[in-house]
Amino acid sequence: MLRLDSVSKQHGRQILFLDASLAVFRGEKVGLVGPNGSGKSTIFRLAVREEEPDAGQVALERGTTVGYFSQDVGEMHGTSVVTATLDGAGPVAVAAARLRELEVRLADPDEKEMDRVVEEFGEVQSRFEELGGYALEARAREILAGLGFSQEVMDGDVGALSGGWKMRVALARILLTKPDLMLLDEPTNHLDIESILWLEGFLKAYEGALVITSHDREFMNRIVTKIVEIDGGELTVFSGNYEFYEKQRAVLDAQAESQFERQQAMLAKEEAFIARFKARASHAAQVQSRVKKLEKIERVEPPKRRRKLRFDFQEAPRSGDDVAKLNGVAKAYGSRVIYDDFDLLIRRKERWCVMGINGAGKSTLLKLIAGATLPDRGTVSLGASVKLGYFAQHAMELLKAEESVWDTLVGSFPKASIGSLRTLAGVFGFSGDEIEKPCRILSGGEKARLVLAQMLYDPPNFLVLDEPTNHLDMATKEMLVEALAGYEGTMLFVSHDRAFLRAISNRVLEVSEQGVHFYGGGYSEYVEETGMEAPSRTECE
Repeated sequence: MLRLDSVSKQHGRQILFLDASLAVFRGEKVGLVGPNGSGKSTIFRLAVREEEPDAGQVALERGTTVGYFSQDVGEMHGTSVVTATLDGAGPVAVAAARLRELEVRLADPDEKEMDRVVEEFGEVQSRFEELGGYALEARAREILAGLGFSQEVMDGDVGALSGGWKMRVALARILLTKPDLMLLDEPTNHLDIESILWLEGFLKAYEGALVITSHDREFMNRIVTKIVEIDGGELTVFSGNYEFYEKQRAVLDAQAESQFERQQAMLAKEEAFIARFKARASHAAQVQSRVKKLEKIERVEPPKRRRKLRFDFQEAPRSGDDVAKLNGVAKAYGSRVIYDDFDLLIRRKERWCVMGINGAGKSTLLKLIAGATLPDRGTVSLGASVKLGYFAQHAMELLKAEESVWDTLVGSFPKASIGSLRTLAGVFGFSGDEIEKPCRILSGGEKARLVLAQMLYDPPNFLVLDEPTNHLDMATKEMLVEALAGYEGTMLFVSHDRAFLRAISNRVLEVSEQGVHFYGGGYSEYVEETGMEAPSRTECE
């Protein structure tokens, strides 16, 4: 369905692809992986002709319909969420828009051409029915519900939504059209765990071809059957899911390392012989033979060193055994009661993950404990010697727009050595000239990394984290998991990343309409005990 034949592409001085080829066949589900900036999004833009290759050819099978979801969703306003979703549905969308215009004219008592409007309305309505328009709206609502929209929000103004929710509308628009080929660039970035699970089910049942990027390891493992790795201008294909790719990549890296070392040992041995005997006439023929042999040998390139990010916590000060306590807490927003007479005790070294559907009160609980909001009734108190660090999405908005990454770190830790701060910046993905970037141009992921770097350099003994893995790439997530695995403090967090939940949690607090439930083990035990991966979903697969 999609072919890249001997494609080369360069952005400025950076070579993205060099004589690279790729084929995506009907029904395949392909995952693109590679370091940030390696060219994953460029492949999507080449496929939809937003960019052209410098050399080679990009070809789509004749008649193939393509749906492309990117992080740039454009403007959305002036219509309902459902209408905005239907707007991507081709002829059906055109008919629906005309029906809305005619409905407005029919409701106007001063309309002078009422007979003609009534006649056209009937014609357009028939066309809308022929195209399956009414069934399409029902399907649009089903998809929007799967992505977390309530019926009330579906009928509300799309312009009132945040950027993240507009992303969901853009994704729903692509899913609704069910194209022959779907190109999804980070579709899970703005989704909660319930919506990710729903999307997994949708894509498993989808019969078209799929090319996808995602920083969610479990999502990739369950969806893709082929991995295309982009690295250093080359495309390498692996048949299998992400876990299979990781194992194969490790094997190939080990083989490349071994082959290089063997050749280096052989070359060193030959060169030592030549150096030892080159001055002896009795060995002249042997020396000359070995010199010619070395000249003909095709040198093995040194294997690429895949830099693994690693961050070692400084030891956090010890807190008291009782870290946080909620006593008889009540919290409501208007008529909506979130907590009523709620008690909770968090003990030292416990790692609570908070589960619950959108609006259940996960972030509210974190805000109550962090002191970012006050209870309507009851008390929230921290224990002795507790040093709290709170990561929230709004924390990224507090970065000073004109300050660089480096200025931000130096301002936070004026007494730290330059070497230690450079190491900190590098570990969190800011190396070389990237530390000079002003905060105003940082992506969401870069801002999250910078805020986490500030928080974890001089670690608190109680971490309260609201979606810390949002926008983080797999390498940074792995570094964070490894660092937190050795963390001696206490944690309370919300995350939609199941690999993170499994690796870090040892307690689960589930918030639902039926009340609050506590589970003594971590997320893995929660899944095993409840048969669910999230509170609002049925039996997990």
